[in-house]
Amino acid sequence: MDLTGLTLRVAAARPHVLLAAVPGGTEVRLAAERLLRARDWPRASTPAQADLLLVAGPDLPELWAPLERLWRDMPAPRARVHARTADEVEDALNAGRALLGPPAVRPASAAPPADAGGHREGDHGARERHEGDDQTPGHDGHGDHRGHGGHGGHSGGQTEMPGGLPMAGQGADRDGLTLDQLHLPLGPFLADWPAGLTVRLVLQGDVVQRVDVDEPARPIDDAAAEAFWVQPWLRAASGEPVPVGEAVRRRAAAHLDSLGRLLAVAGWPAEAVRAWRLRDDLLSGAPRAAVAPRLERFTRRVGRSRTLAWLTRGIGVVTAQKAREAGVGGPAARAGGDVTSRYRQWLADIRRDLPRLEDPAPLDVAVEDSPRGPWSAEHPPSAALIALLPRLLEGAELAAARLVVASLDPDPDELVSRGVVEVARG
Repeated sequence: MDLTGLTLRVAAARPHVLLAAVPGGTEVRLAAERLLRARDWPRASTPAQADLLLVAGPDLPELWAPLERLWRDMPAPRARVHARTADEVEDALNAGRALLGPPAVRPASAAPPADAGGHREGDHGARERHEGDDQTPGHDGHGDHRGHGGHGGHSGGQTEMPGGLPMAGQGADRDGLTLDQLHLPLGPFLADWPAGLTVRLVLQGDVVQRVDVDEPARPIDDAAAEAFWVQPWLRAASGEPVPVGEAVRRRAAAHLDSLGRLLAVAGWPAEAVRAWRLRDDLLSGAPRAAVAPRLERFTRRVGRSRTLAWLTRGIGVVTAQKAREAGVGGPAARAGGDVTSRYRQWLADIRRDLPRLEDPAPLDVAVEDSPRGPWSAEHPPSAALIALLPRLLEGAELAAARLVVASLDPDPDELVSRGVVEVARG
């Protein structure tokens, strides 16, 4: 029996896809998520589960190293493709499936010549790579456990265990005791995580003692990066007439995207998928009458869930005053509380925006907040959310850290988009 050929045929028929979104790639990620659901291709949450790695978004050299680690941690048979724009997603997925097929039946277009970076350069701008001989056993792919950007050695002479996990050092805890310390990066490519964000934790036991956040990576070509969720505000700020309905529709879809992440992290995948389907319906321009009943049911079901409230209560508390002092606006500031308060604020905002989905009045950026707060290219609201993370994570248990990040859901796109870069350059 040809077990290798059978394995390749099974993997190619219905690949498990690991989606690695980079800053500036939100529109590509959304297109990929829609198409994967339409094809019923499973999403992988770790490299160990994946057959196909899909990189979504522009080229970011700073993230090539962690992408290579994801690739090395994927078991054979495996393939890798890159879609830089939403239009490239379908061709990239088709190429990836072809690369996973047995060599005897793999089409010639699935094995293009390799480019200078060691990838196979395919049609339609999608980078393709098939299983090679560089595979090494590794970590679970949830973060860059081997360190980079000045943290690679984990200062203090620490060494690493097999799989890239750092060995624990020692340090004094808050009670003056000497306990083991573990340096653990989260990101930049976690499932249901802000694209490209890297949060570096120092743990003693399961408690976070210190937090550092890396600067977001920037694309090679600034013009290639757009902040998808704030596009109506960017266009209105440049003088283009934008209807209020378009802006509130984008804002409600952004909240549903964030809710889907939080629900997935909290272990409620069925409601996460419902959130993302509603998000996609809003983005496709579905009329209010078609989505209103489902949105009402969704917000009521999630908002009344005692289990979700119990799971998230008391985590990541920040008062409205402290949030505003930190420069945070929008839902996080209005909520003024814990993770529970913040996701319920998203639900309330969606219900408030629902009657305005078709409002033709012109958008005033000084009146209507963007999804994460009042829009300003000089001070993107996600910059303040990212800056708030260390304050909320220090002293928290590791198990709560991802819920805290998901409840703020900062958007790194805002920090690398063309409009923000142009303002920064003056």
